[in-house]
Amino acid sequence: MLSAFTSALRTPDLRKKLLFTVAIVGIYRLGATLPSPGVSYANVRACLKLTESANNDLLNLLNLFSGGALLQLSVFALGIMPYITASIILQLLTVVIPRLEQLRKEGQSGQAKITQYTRYLTLGLAVLQASAFVALARTGQLFNGLCDQDDPTYQIIPESTGIPMWLTLSVLVMTMTAGTGVVMWLGELITDRGVGNGMSVLIFTSIAARLPGEGWSIKESSGTGKFFLVIGLVLVIIALVVFIEQAQRRIPVQYAKRMIGRRMYGGTSTYIPLKVNQAGVVPVIFASSLLYLPQLYLQFFDKNNLKPYQVWIQNHLADPVSPLYIGVMFLLIIFFTYFYVSITFNPTEVAENMKKYGGFVPGIRPGKPTADYLDFILSRITLPGALYLGLISVLPNFFFIWLNQSQYQNFPFGGTAVLIMVGVGLETVKQIESQLMQRNYEGFLR
Repeated sequence: MLSAFTSALRTPDLRKKLLFTVAIVGIYRLGATLPSPGVSYANVRACLKLTESANNDLLNLLNLFSGGALLQLSVFALGIMPYITASIILQLLTVVIPRLEQLRKEGQSGQAKITQYTRYLTLGLAVLQASAFVALARTGQLFNGLCDQDDPTYQIIPESTGIPMWLTLSVLVMTMTAGTGVVMWLGELITDRGVGNGMSVLIFTSIAARLPGEGWSIKESSGTGKFFLVIGLVLVIIALVVFIEQAQRRIPVQYAKRMIGRRMYGGTSTYIPLKVNQAGVVPVIFASSLLYLPQLYLQFFDKNNLKPYQVWIQNHLADPVSPLYIGVMFLLIIFFTYFYVSITFNPTEVAENMKKYGGFVPGIRPGKPTADYLDFILSRITLPGALYLGLISVLPNFFFIWLNQSQYQNFPFGGTAVLIMVGVGLETVKQIESQLMQRNYEGFLR
């Protein structure tokens, strides 16, 4: 990996791309710390100190993706999450809406239209999410209700003399929405003029920005011995994640020779790479969002006057160290892994495309037998992939129990963070190596 970056820095055009990417990342981190109008950051810091022992899985996940900017309501507070949500929604709607499926099959022109729809949906979701988070901040629920908004010390959006509150809230929502649009544009700039994978690079940057401070907080709260032991375990987990993320089952495909005009085509051998982790990190996001619903339900009631069944929900379905919570999280991840893989990979469509171009799997008849064979292989390799995602995701919960710390949101080496950072790192290195290979080929051909 280091040799790839060293070679890239020696190549003039690749060096420009790397420096351009670093500059865009710097702008992104600047916007993540830029204050939004109407927000009192002194009161935000006071609320953050009060909520060090609180936990909220979905908000912590969103705060992780924004590099800690969400709970500070900065200009880039929403980060790239609205774009990720819009992309997932359109990907799921492609299976349901024939028009979107037709656009996906049209190639580059159809993909450009889908990208445009994704941008519009991103801005719409940004308005909704910004309004929700501003309302939560205004009522004190953004920090789990621990900040009393009647106390001027903890008012996130204080009253301003001569300025109506509705105007302050409207400007704040528009600022955060515009920040999402700028983040989306920065990601596309990295994709077009940088090293590629712009949105993923920004997420990687947001997660990496929190590692030093949060790692130091573990050292301060648990001691040096446990800190270095956690670092060692994290390195083992990263090695496991790299191994699983690179693992794939290659289905051999043979193409028969065909005469088209005066030329002979085909007669080549290739393969279909089926990754063990075909679903990526999406099932973890789905499971975390679903398990947030019980916590959202409890926020509508007074925590001092909960009914018996509400107390049971608080102790079992809203507590990350509860055995029931860990078990439900694990099962939901397995379910959503199978669900998402079944949507994103269609064996029947792959088999038909192979048959159309004269391809076949050796020993398997084209058409439906090939589709059944692909479905059988995919179902077998999805199980270890689902178990892997579930184990990596619930592993931090056992760290919480072992460390005897209640700072759930301050654990920087969670399953989602490791999965995203390792995946983005591998993809970025592959992009750089492929561009280096193109330049080597150019020099060889000349």
